[in-house]
Amino acid sequence: MNQSQKLESPSKKMRGLSRLFVFQICLLSINFCGLTSHELSAAENWKVGIAKAIITPEKGVWLAGYGSARAPEGKLHDIWMKALALEDSQGHRAVLITSDFQGVPKMMSDRVFAQIKNQFGLQRKQIMFTFSHNHCGPRLGDDLYDYYPTTPMQDKLVDEYTDAMVNKTVEMIGQALTNLAPASLKMGTGHTTFAVNRRNNREADIPALLKAGKKLVGPVDHSVPVMTVMRPDGKLDAVLFGYACHPTTLSFKKICGDYPGYAQIEIEKNHPGVTAMFVNTCGGDQNPLPRRTVELCEKYGHMLAVAVEETLKKSLRPISPDLKMAFEYVELPYLKVVTRKDLEADTKSNNAIKKRWAARLLKKLDQGETFPGSYPYPIHVWRLGKDTLMIGMGAETVVDYALRFKREFGPNTWVCGYADDMISYIPSKRVWLEGGYEGGSNLYEYGRPAYRWGPNTEALISASVHRLVKEVDPKQD
Repeated sequence: MNQSQKLESPSKKMRGLSRLFVFQICLLSINFCGLTSHELSAAENWKVGIAKAIITPEKGVWLAGYGSARAPEGKLHDIWMKALALEDSQGHRAVLITSDFQGVPKMMSDRVFAQIKNQFGLQRKQIMFTFSHNHCGPRLGDDLYDYYPTTPMQDKLVDEYTDAMVNKTVEMIGQALTNLAPASLKMGTGHTTFAVNRRNNREADIPALLKAGKKLVGPVDHSVPVMTVMRPDGKLDAVLFGYACHPTTLSFKKICGDYPGYAQIEIEKNHPGVTAMFVNTCGGDQNPLPRRTVELCEKYGHMLAVAVEETLKKSLRPISPDLKMAFEYVELPYLKVVTRKDLEADTKSNNAIKKRWAARLLKKLDQGETFPGSYPYPIHVWRLGKDTLMIGMGAETVVDYALRFKREFGPNTWVCGYADDMISYIPSKRVWLEGGYEGGSNLYEYGRPAYRWGPNTEALISASVHRLVKEVDPKQD
């Protein structure tokens, strides 16, 4: 080896080592970046927990929603309650419950909220308990008590079932919180058209109108909001979706989830392992028409499932892991509290529901009770990410509320009726002025000590929603 070779060797070795070092550093950087991206995604994104429970009654609890003794005669499919637990990057938590119940009364949901606070430390604003308003599901507690020609044995069965459902709800929420794990949330909006404004279109006329291709009238909300839960490995884990329509396609004596039940079953069949969850948005004055056959029920469920599936194929909007929650009760005044004289007259009514209601309230007066002049109406507002609002409203809200709040707060607003308490129909100002079933003197059906809400119902609710929206999103004014 000559001198020049001796002099060049260290340089060549250094260059080789340098290239090897750079190559190794690049590999390490690539691996590090990949791991860091995955880890940051897990750390900075949402944590989501899913749980569910069958709520099909094992004993003969009557089916709810129609004023008759409907002891169940089998089932088309099981009915469910499901929980979606959310935790943002700051550790703020919320739980949304969806269910195939007709109506969850305050006497039940309050027990759930109290136990959840004691066991898991969640405050009232952190839990929203929704129900689809399915009329082929069981009675609960004192919901619509005067509506049914009930018996002591039936009361006992309902009380036992309600107690069991309180316990099952608490257990399910605990499981959802235990199951919290990294996930991403995305949202989109679909469309389907089977809901009909029942106030503006006579049910008997619908088939002929549809066959003739004539346009139906009255406000509707045919949007289908969709939220997905995706795990870090790309697996779709849950789909939450909504629609504004009564689940009253069926009125017979078999247990099922009506069209929302069929929609959830189809989505879960299309995506094995996925949990599908339904919320009724603001369907208080909307019906699936025509109706009354299982074939139509399956058809509407399929239409809703197709709307969800088409939305899943779109580019959905990511929701950043930021959660703000607000809640309050707003006192909704009655137009007039009933008097003893009113009730005594109603005991002679030809309306069996009104007679039962009047007799029960007279007993309360005889026992020295007095009736309040208003009812505490629950309202939630959750902000998910930077611009997604979820508004939860008690009872049977008419479609005007969803249309109004989406105009006022933007298209990324999801307005859920049927939350926390099955109080009664909640009319907008328009519906109140028009009267009729949803806006008139029907509060006795729900056991309230009045015939009708006051005229400022919508104004009070709107003012509350605006306060809560500003609390979770100060830029909204």
